[in-house]
Amino acid sequence: MSEPGVAVVIEDDEDVRNLVDAILKEAGFVVHSAATGREGVEVVRHQQAAVVTLDIGLPDMDGHEVLRRIRQFSDAYVLMLTARQDESETLTAFLTGADDYVKKPFLPRELRARVTAMMRRPRAGDVPAFPGRLPDGGQGTGDSSRADEPENAVIKHNGLALNYKTRMVSLQGSVLNLTRSEFDLLFDLLRAKGQVRTRTDLVRAARGDYYDDDAYISEADERAVETHIGNLRRKLHEDPQSPRFLLTVRGIGYRLAPKRVD
Repeated sequence: MSEPGVAVVIEDDEDVRNLVDAILKEAGFVVHSAATGREGVEVVRHQQAAVVTLDIGLPDMDGHEVLRRIRQFSDAYVLMLTARQDESETLTAFLTGADDYVKKPFLPRELRARVTAMMRRPRAGDVPAFPGRLPDGGQGTGDSSRADEPENAVIKHNGLALNYKTRMVSLQGSVLNLTRSEFDLLFDLLRAKGQVRTRTDLVRAARGDYYDDDAYISEADERAVETHIGNLRRKLHEDPQSPRFLLTVRGIGYRLAPKRVD
């Protein structure tokens, strides 16, 4: 990463805090640390952090509450760190606005890879490089047909409109509030035009790893995609009996529902 900016480490365990601090400094960040949630919120605010690593189990307040407060003023990339095994913690983290999470204990190279992958994703309002083709879908068709070019970056489907340039999505004219990961997954499925996208494909889409076929994909990554898809379905007001947008391909992944004539 070239001049990645400021990172803030919010962690009460001194050993873990020092480890994450060292990993991020090695990656080129200017790093600031905080041992409590309240202090962390203020450091993120005053230092204009680009990346935040946030422990869920803080002594003064829950990490999810810290994230809610950060999201009131910051669009920083947030990586949650947790020693908890309850998957509901992961769901809550994504619903609150986390970009990714890592379970403790973790390998330094895993943490750095997660941060690198997060920063490939565009921030709200950014216009990222437009991928020229879909990656090979594995269990999908493997078709490498061209995606819509940037000048035709509005994709419409069954009352849904996704504007790639502004990263805005609307349903029947009402703007949807999607996270970065939700937007990227929806865009990937829309531009696939009905091709099956495996869970591995979608993990790479959410990370921004379009060209990194060797990236490690864990079961936790795939479960995170399922969580994001569930959130998308809720925000799209999907009817489970007759979905208009996202279909599950059992044992493989997901694809776009056929166009309807209303």
